[in-house]
Amino acid sequence: MDALIPRLALALAIGLLVGLERGWRERDAPAGDRTAGIRTYGISGLLGGVVAALALAFDAPAILIGEFLAFTAVFTLYKLREDIHDDSFSVTGTVAGLAVFALGALAVAGDQRAAAAGGTALAAILASRDLLHSLVRRISWIELRSALVLAVMTAIILPVLPARAIDPWGGFNPHQVWLFTVLTAAISYLGYVAVRMFGTTRGVLVGGLAGAVVSSTAVTVALARTAAGGANPWPLAGAATLAAGVSVLRVTGIVVIVAPAVLGVTALAILAAVAGFAACGAFFLMRGRLEGDGPQILRNPFDLPAVMIFALFFGVVSTISAALAMGNTSGMVATSAISGIFDVDVAVLSALRLLGQAAHLEAVGHAVLLALTTNALGRLVVAAATGPVRFWLPIAAATLVAGALGLAAFLTLPHFEWPGTPSVLGS
Repeated sequence: MDALIPRLALALAIGLLVGLERGWRERDAPAGDRTAGIRTYGISGLLGGVVAALALAFDAPAILIGEFLAFTAVFTLYKLREDIHDDSFSVTGTVAGLAVFALGALAVAGDQRAAAAGGTALAAILASRDLLHSLVRRISWIELRSALVLAVMTAIILPVLPARAIDPWGGFNPHQVWLFTVLTAAISYLGYVAVRMFGTTRGVLVGGLAGAVVSSTAVTVALARTAAGGANPWPLAGAATLAAGVSVLRVTGIVVIVAPAVLGVTALAILAAVAGFAACGAFFLMRGRLEGDGPQILRNPFDLPAVMIFALFFGVVSTISAALAMGNTSGMVATSAISGIFDVDVAVLSALRLLGQAAHLEAVGHAVLLALTTNALGRLVVAAATGPVRFWLPIAAATLVAGALGLAAFLTLPHFEWPGTPSVLGS
């Protein structure tokens, strides 16, 4: 029974944590004017733990069930009286009290870590009321629809897709293609939502950096058009240069999630290139100021047609890469370089998924770096086609500096073995 004491302590702590949040929110209410505060919630958690211990001791689950029903009736009755007095229709406090009792029981009769995590999450959700309500007020139907599309794609479509290659070269695995499509769109969508929450009207720099999480090419086009309209090109070029660095970091995030072992080949070169973009971008920004809020460069990255086009493009490139990589990894590298001009995410993911199957670690690392390089060159071509010389020439210089630093780091610094588990792609 020695182990029972820390479990009961956890049950009490869960109740006190939730009660602290509830008590703080209602701290200005007169004493005795509220049904439950920090003490009541703490006792509720401890009561759940004690009842669960009794149920275990007597091997009678009915004790826990009956006490939970009794607690529900009493707690709900008092909360009902409080709501009538306050002319309120909120049921949050009631549900929180029932959850505290249940988590206290779980802490004694079940998984302690799950109970602790559940209590922490419950307190965090209760404390985030204003933030969540603000988010609901600000979110648009398009964004809500995109979140629902993500849920359907992840929870309904993904599990039913075959998790095996259906082509002779082992390149087109419907489950993997769909998984990486959802992953890439979700990363961009999170950036899009963050910008919508915190706003893009804080100047060209914030808008450019935030927009690069979605599409650095779109950022470059928007900034180039602003420069073509007569605005000071230096800060615009600086924002575009920093956006290029953010784009590289975003792709690196995909590598970290999908195949972190590749970072042993690419990480130092990527860091050197990002440092080059950052230094050049900061220098350009110091050359002049731009008045106003800057261009609006965001679009919803989870539009269904765009997602389907990405999945189709990814599937085609993956199949071609696998076919060319059969006994010849240079074909896979070449495919990544070409596809990287149009979509760096497709190029990088197509290379990563071949790790351990048709390509070794060094070859995949080379493909990732080459895809980033060709994407930077493609972005530079877009800048030159849509903006004035004074806009794209600094970007060209920054791209050259970043590329030179990345190449120097790749050739001179040793590659290393990334610690941890191997690729999550599987075989």
